Amino acid sequence: MSLRWRLLAAGAAALILALGLAAAGLAQLFATHVERRAVAELSVHLDQVMSGLERRDGALVLARPPADPRFAQPYGGLYWQVAAGEALLRSRSLWDHELALPDDALRDGEAHVHRIPGPEAAGLLSLERTVALPERLGGGPARATVAMTAAEIDSATRAFVTDMAPYLALLLLVLVAAQWVQVSVGLAPLRHVGARVSALRRDRAARMGANWPREVQPLASELDGLLAERDADVASARARAGDLAHGLKTPLQALLGESGRLRAQGQDTAATGIEEVAGAMRAHVERELARARTAARARAARADVAEVARRVVGVLKRTPDGDRLDWVCDMPDGLSLAIDEADLAEALGALAENAARHARARVTLTARAGKQTAAQICVADDGPGLPPARLAAMTTRGARADEGGQGSGLGLTIAAEIARAAGGDLSLRNTTPGLSACLTLPLA
Repeated sequence: MSLRWRLLAAGAAALILALGLAAAGLAQLFATHVERRAVAELSVHLDQVMSGLERRDGALVLARPPADPRFAQPYGGLYWQVAAGEALLRSRSLWDHELALPDDALRDGEAHVHRIPGPEAAGLLSLERTVALPERLGGGPARATVAMTAAEIDSATRAFVTDMAPYLALLLLVLVAAQWVQVSVGLAPLRHVGARVSALRRDRAARMGANWPREVQPLASELDGLLAERDADVASARARAGDLAHGLKTPLQALLGESGRLRAQGQDTAATGIEEVAGAMRAHVERELARARTAARARAARADVAEVARRVVGVLKRTPDGDRLDWVCDMPDGLSLAIDEADLAEALGALAENAARHARARVTLTARAGKQTAAQICVADDGPGLPPARLAAMTTRGARADEGGQGSGLGLTIAAEIARAAGGDLSLRNTTPGLSACLTLPLA
């Protein structure tokens, strides 16, 4: 899972949990508020009950009951009850039911709120108070209770939660959208890091730079340090390769001088052998110097493939092998590759020279841009081709199609090395007739 989705999933889970807790808290607060209002209403009814007590014919009666009609309706939802000595007065709404009050001691005038069972197993919210009756009402304590069905409070709470749910859902969507924006803004520097690293890889930038957020700057600084160390190592390796190559030139020149003295003495065979060995060594030295240059400039350079191919063909037409052939150059103008012109000319020259050596009558050079970010340049001849088993080995250093022929056997290997240094590759395949050697190189 990507970092973006991990952050969004964690944030969404936190938001759902927070809104769920908020909804539960609001529902509890609403229920407490409704219950408080209900207790205030019950207190009014309780005052009415206490003020309506009278004594008639020696018996305690409620002469003026509360006006709410639910007290007179059986199981109407509002109930009152007064217990004074042996007397027990009840509202008509209780019918034959007696409120089961808990055993608690109340001081005179003190009120208690309880949740008690009611008629038909309904839960009730009750408010009770104990008062001392005056002498005109017979004296002694009286325990008066007023109750209402608790289902009304629960129903109001459920209705509140139901009404609140759409708004909480809308709030969740808004918060998730805000979190999406926050994560996108927060991760934007990471996208810029990826783009800058891609530019570094393509040599379109030299360093990460310093214009980064404080949290990303250490990473950018470490990358810049790594790049600086890499550049220093590459420069040092190139310098050592150059020193080694230049150091070998003097002994090679001495060998050639020695071959000249031998030839002057009439020892032509020995002189020829020394010259061949010295020539092969010089070719290797020059090749390593070219490799050192190519490693540093391949990706940053640009080359027009059609222009380079025309120059290569023009040179080869003046050679004995090239002069006898028909050269076909089918390449679009303006096709630019990410490779140095000298390196492309060297690679194409090696392939074209190899094709001219084995072609019967024609060599064809073609170039096509691919669908991705690379182009393919092919050099095909109409010669005998190669046995399939030898195709894979032909780009190995020193391999030759004609083991008895002249040359160092480095042509295809050099072309392959140049292509790989530029981020491409070399492939060989037999055609009908002949051999086709194709360079795959990145587009500029």
